[in-house]
Amino acid sequence: MDVEAVFTGVALAFEGLGALAMIVGFVIAVVLGIRSLRRGEGGHTAFSVLRNTLGAAILLGLEVLVAADLIRTITSKPSIEDAVILGLIVLIRTILSMSIQIEIEGVAPWRRALLTSGGRLLGQAVARDRSAGGSGQAEPST
Repeated sequence: MDVEAVFTGVALAFEGLGALAMIVGFVIAVVLGIRSLRRGEGGHTAFSVLRNTLGAAILLGLEVLVAADLIRTITSKPSIEDAVILGLIVLIRTILSMSIQIEIEGVAPWRRALLTSGGRLLGQAVARDRSAGGSGQAEPST
């Protein structure tokens, strides 16, 4: 069995998971935005919920896609061109991630006291929605 083919499959699986995270996150963001509107919280709050939740989903997807790029580059035949391309991709995705985090949290990542990943932000948005709905099943946010 060819090891490079196995790792190429793993990288493809990670790329699929990254895309899936963004797609599912989009659906969750729309649902949470609609639920916020139905609770009468107003358009501004619903938009904020939609925007923050979608941003968190994109962050999560970008993190997984960077992992896929790293796996693909590390396990392929090494070349300077591949390393430069990986560096540019990671740089672009890192800048996108930082920009989205600044938009969501209103503060630069290096100024935050507690690091928060895209997945954690998405989980917190779902928990806030549950508690706002009055279901009593919300977990405390950390």
